[in-house]
Amino acid sequence: MFFRNKRILIIGGTGTIGKSIVRLILQDEPKVIRVFSRDEYKQFELQNELGGHPKLSFLIGDIRDYDRVLYAMQDMDYVFHTAAMKHVSFCENNPYEAVLTNIVGTYNVIKAANQQNVQKVVFTSTDKAIAPTNNYGATKLSAEKLISSAEYSRGSGTTVFCTVRFGNVMGSRGSVIPLFDKQVREGKAITVTDLSMTRFMMTLEQATRLTVQSLQLAKGGETFILKMPVIKLNDLAEIVAELASEKYGLHPSAVDIVEVGLKPGEKRYEELMTYEESLSAYELPDLYIVPSPFASPKAYRKASRPKPGTYSSEGEIPLTKEQIRKLAIAQNLI
Repeated sequence: MFFRNKRILIIGGTGTIGKSIVRLILQDEPKVIRVFSRDEYKQFELQNELGGHPKLSFLIGDIRDYDRVLYAMQDMDYVFHTAAMKHVSFCENNPYEAVLTNIVGTYNVIKAANQQNVQKVVFTSTDKAIAPTNNYGATKLSAEKLISSAEYSRGSGTTVFCTVRFGNVMGSRGSVIPLFDKQVREGKAITVTDLSMTRFMMTLEQATRLTVQSLQLAKGGETFILKMPVIKLNDLAEIVAELASEKYGLHPSAVDIVEVGLKPGEKRYEELMTYEESLSAYELPDLYIVPSPFASPKAYRKASRPKPGTYSSEGEIPLTKEQIRKLAIAQNLI
């Protein structure tokens, strides 16, 4: 009951991760959860889904607006910052808008948390922040640097900041599985950018629980890197084709898989931890911990030192097609 009688603010609380965090923390009997986002319809939907729960309050606002963020953080104990512009192509086509949300917005969160004496803030980042080839990854990398350096620049403040970095969440808004399913349903070919592409993928439950665990473990400025399986995009497309065909009464041979080429800024593989980060990292069963270079050395209970190396989707053994099939069925993704 880590969150019992605590006040929690979830920024981006109507997104896939944000909503899942709301549901998980409600089980801990918090004093209040504030859901902060700029989409009133999504707030209306979540309010109805949760039956107008008395512990929830909903705030309309944008992390670009410092005064609104400052007000939302009043009397909060913990903050989850999950808001972002996160679609690679939209960040490529609207680069400064991504800067305003992902970088300036994160800076507003840091300033407001220090001003309001929040106990802990966790920021959700992405594998695309490592060796970024697109604006989305570059803005997330800058936001990570802001979070880790907050340990250095906070002065007399006591707020603990940390980052949690993970890859794709299965079935989340904008992920490929709902897209592939929709294409099969509409009788279209499944379009895959590159059949050799690999991606880190995890379930929504895993992402949620490990994000909460990172907040609990945080001591100041760390980056928590969640361990997750690797999936070959070609294997995933074939499994979705099989399962979706069965669902819609089609023969699997009727579904074509077409390679369309990488979009601007896309990579064939992703990385979650650099070699340099691995040299200072700690390892726990479910995650790696990279300490802030600005923080004094910390000890993490039951943690060991990992073998130095790059944590890349290209170098990991991917799930088999049968494992992907079982996962997709268990998670009810199709």
